[in-house]
Amino acid sequence: MAPWPQLENAQPDPSKYTEGSTSQQPITSGKGKDTSQIDDSGTSVTKIELLPSYSTVALIEEPTAVDDPWDLTELQDTGIKWSERDTKGKILCVFQGIGKFILLLAFLYFFVCSLDVLSSAFQLVGGKVAGQFFSNNSIMSNPVAGLVIGVLVTVLVQSSSTSSSIIVSMVASSLLTVRAAIPVIMGANIGTSITNTIVALMQAGDRNEFRRAFAGATVHDFFNWLSVLVLLPLEAATHYLEILTNLVLESFNFKNGEDAPALLKVITDPFTKLIIQLDKKVINQIAMNDEAAKNKSLIKMWCDTFTNVTQMNVTVPSPENCTSPSLCWSDGSYTWTIKNVTYTENIAKCQHIFVNSGLPDLAIGIILLLVSLLVLCGCLIMIVKLLGSVLRGQVAVVIKKTLNTDFPFPFAWLTGYLAILVGAGMTFIVQSSSVFTSSMTPLIGIGVITIERAYPLTLGSNIGTTTTAILAALASPSNTLRSSLQIALCHFFFNISGILLWYPIPFTRLPIRLAKGLGNISAKYRWFAIFYLIFFFFLTPLAVFGLSLAGWPVLVGVGVPIILVIILVVVLRVLQSRCPRILPRKLQTWDFLPLWMHSLKPWDELIFLLTGCCQTRCCFCCRVCCRACCLLCGCPRCCRCSGCCQNVEEEQDMPIKAPEAFDNIAMSREAQDGVPKSQAEGPDTKVTSSSTAL
Repeated sequence: MAPWPQLENAQPDPSKYTEGSTSQQPITSGKGKDTSQIDDSGTSVTKIELLPSYSTVALIEEPTAVDDPWDLTELQDTGIKWSERDTKGKILCVFQGIGKFILLLAFLYFFVCSLDVLSSAFQLVGGKVAGQFFSNNSIMSNPVAGLVIGVLVTVLVQSSSTSSSIIVSMVASSLLTVRAAIPVIMGANIGTSITNTIVALMQAGDRNEFRRAFAGATVHDFFNWLSVLVLLPLEAATHYLEILTNLVLESFNFKNGEDAPALLKVITDPFTKLIIQLDKKVINQIAMNDEAAKNKSLIKMWCDTFTNVTQMNVTVPSPENCTSPSLCWSDGSYTWTIKNVTYTENIAKCQHIFVNSGLPDLAIGIILLLVSLLVLCGCLIMIVKLLGSVLRGQVAVVIKKTLNTDFPFPFAWLTGYLAILVGAGMTFIVQSSSVFTSSMTPLIGIGVITIERAYPLTLGSNIGTTTTAILAALASPSNTLRSSLQIALCHFFFNISGILLWYPIPFTRLPIRLAKGLGNISAKYRWFAIFYLIFFFFLTPLAVFGLSLAGWPVLVGVGVPIILVIILVVVLRVLQSRCPRILPRKLQTWDFLPLWMHSLKPWDELIFLLTGCCQTRCCFCCRVCCRACCLLCGCPRCCRCSGCCQNVEEEQDMPIKAPEAFDNIAMSREAQDGVPKSQAEGPDTKVTSSSTAL
């Protein structure tokens, strides 16, 4: 910092800035020494020493520390300390903590149940359409089409296990080969990551929370997309997953086992089965081209049935249609034979609320979709609030250190791999990767878990859901055991290959950097998060599927130029950030393009104009309600409605700290007349009064 300059025309009050002149009290010098001396005649002579004058220019020009939005927030304890509480306060605090913990478990339970009901709602709305996607076997032979079909079906049914079971049934019935099923499994791996991205949208109220939560959710998306971009061409060229799983199956003698342990389903099924129960066999039958299943309802009506196989006399057109010559006879006009007839008797109806509604599947699906989203949003908000009130002070410090601290120096690299094992184990316990990653999303948003720690936990979740699928495959019947086990192993080795690509070397952890970039964009333009979901999970798969229907030449003719343009843009962007000097001056920035092609600001203004009428109407209604509230109850400042009752928003000003030497009206006027306002006020500086020096 430059030395303090002495300003001309500065006339400070000498009574405040002189030492030892008029004051009758003894002087204790802080910085200087006592300057009072006695001359030869005995007269006391006082030397006046002026303190140096200070300039506020240096204070304003000092660079302010910019907060990193990715730093974890400090959850400080603003309440009364434990040591300051009396006995009654300590007992009350303990009961409050127990009550908050019980409420947290209750909201977490309803949060998981709402995810289950949301999956059922998506199956009711789009389950039959998803089955029809699988029914076109000619398109499934195209790896790219199989990939997007896997994405679309998993997004529509909100369950990778459902789409995987359909694929296993088709492979076991010889309607689909394992080679054609592998791209569909890759697509199912992508589609299952949409659930926690939808959950992250519920935290859009706070920009920093939304930035972290959306980045923590989309790190799963980027891992899956990047893995597919590398491994799908590799699998199409070498078929390494098919060969590897064949070797594993031939090396081990697998036998039928027990069902996978449904630990979480035991807790949630009693509640969700009171709301809705689905007959998922209908989707499998539609995928296997069963025409009768297209008119069936997905809603399960009878939960207790009795199936009996009996021999009955039936008529056949001719003796050639008899089961055997010995069981065939004719009475002159008809030919009879004996056949086994399966008879199903309905015993007891299901007990869910839609069993006797008579509504179509689409109407029930829309109702459940809206209700489950409302419950999901409400539970998530309450979970975030409760976590924010519980994770305070020393508790937050302990949890953050436990989750985000690495091992000591020689073994620091093992921390991430331990997090992968923890993620796999937790997913195996809850039996769903969507539930685990969706429950982790609000913790990332409020700053308990960093993105760097959430990434290996998410990778472990990918492995955990495949181990669950392997156990479920071992419980398959003997006729589908091999095919279901091979599909589950393909899913397992695909995720292992992706982890080997994008985790061991820190430089290759691209999903973290891409997710942070998307989080920054979505925090600034929140509508972009919805656009991302619609574009990458609906529009792009539908466009590729439509081009696949037209054939390979059309798909290649349209897709290859788009891919080349994307590669060119990525290469230019890397060169602009790393070594712009090797590029021509015109290509060093994107300014040669129109603004709408390289900036989201024009699109943001367009969306604001399109939605402005809705915002104005909503704001007017809110103001009417808030003013009525103010008239009725007076609305203290702590009330949320008090902000709407003020016509002008009061800004909290941050004063510039300056010495009292410049608290001079004449001097401040000179400064204001001589210095433009744009220079006096920095970009982040708010001036409190007109008597400030600059």
